[in-house]
Amino acid sequence: MPGSERLLRLPRGRFLHLGDRPLVMGIVNVTPDSFFEGSRRFDPDLAVETALEMVRNGADIIDFGAESTRPGSSEVAPSEEISRLLPVIRAFRANSAAVVSVDTRHAETARAVLEEGADIINDIQALADRNMPEIAAHHGAAVVLMHMQGTPATMQLAPKYADCVTEVADFLRHAVARARAAGIPDDAIILDPGIGFGKLLEHNMDLLSSIGVFRLMGYPVLIGLSRKRMIGELTGREIQDRMAGSIGGALAAAILGADILRVHDVPETVDALKVCTAILSHASRKEQT
Repeated sequence: MPGSERLLRLPRGRFLHLGDRPLVMGIVNVTPDSFFEGSRRFDPDLAVETALEMVRNGADIIDFGAESTRPGSSEVAPSEEISRLLPVIRAFRANSAAVVSVDTRHAETARAVLEEGADIINDIQALADRNMPEIAAHHGAAVVLMHMQGTPATMQLAPKYADCVTEVADFLRHAVARARAAGIPDDAIILDPGIGFGKLLEHNMDLLSSIGVFRLMGYPVLIGLSRKRMIGELTGREIQDRMAGSIGGALAAAILGADILRVHDVPETVDALKVCTAILSHASRKEQT
């Protein structure tokens, strides 16, 4: 489990506490075509109510996305992303002060949602859009820098690495350098090794086993494996039946040091983390006596 408390810097003088257990980031897909049908909330009112319910059930962050980045998906224009996102973020902000993340790789979208009160830009392309670093820095946003080999349309065609962990870590170091050069402070940076984004099962397993390597880079680590293909490969179950496997993966990631878990199933993950944290804390206290 994560160790001593740290603070993640957010816009408008806010901070998010990272402590003894991973934070839970609830996924709200404002899309008609996300890979898990149960997560689709294309109707704005339904998206807002889903997000509010996640907060009531213990989510620390709500991650809104308006572009499906499942394997084989096509890019959504920023104008379409914005039209999907803004009504949802405005309505959510009118009802909640919870931390808002937006899953986008487009600087134009990032500017629009940050002006409406978003706190974090969750970027699957790690600031590849040349305007993204400056926009995030100007608005004081935290950023998630994720590794992906290829694009969503091509990433799972033939993933190949000589040393997956080393290559992903090197990529993330370069992404951090871009963020810092633009003025994004160290305490506003989160790393994501990109489980399932241009990786085979063996690559995903290597990355998860090496969460400690990424934490040694000095930044919080986000892990998103909820209902992904690797869960199906390990359990033999279809997407709609992968909740138990996803929670098992989330707990393993938590024990290995993940700071933030991006999940579809918020109340179940929150409860599992509470029990896991309580047992591990009790065991640790007994060892010290």
